[in-house]
Amino acid sequence: MKEIRVSKLSKTWIFDIDGTLVKHNGYLVDGHDTLLAGAAEFINKIPGDDFILLLTARTEKYKDKTILFLQEKGIRFNKIIFNMPVGERILINDKKPSGLKMSIAINTERDKFLDDNIVIDKTL
Repeated sequence: MKEIRVSKLSKTWIFDIDGTLVKHNGYLVDGHDTLLAGAAEFINKIPGDDFILLLTARTEKYKDKTILFLQEKGIRFNKIIFNMPVGERILINDKKPSGLKMSIAINTERDKFLDDNIVIDKTL
């Protein structure tokens, strides 16, 4: 398990849905979503003043069903965007003059929730 150190500042969390929070394409293959182990627990630890953005390539056809599932499973989010391209998600941000990097990208194994340990470092 890798440790990722972050500042005490409020954050924006960006999660893909399929293969990251829920079983990849489970809603199509199994006819329902399956939450990945550890996803709800992790999201519940995110401070309430942080912003959670969910992204998905799912079409609007699955919007209501997806949102209902996430709510029933206690997955908090501020915004969800459907119809995203299926290719890479690229985040570009600046560094603070102090040197604090303002972007972090984590690639997980498909259908396995994040196994990195994210630690708030009050010295950053």
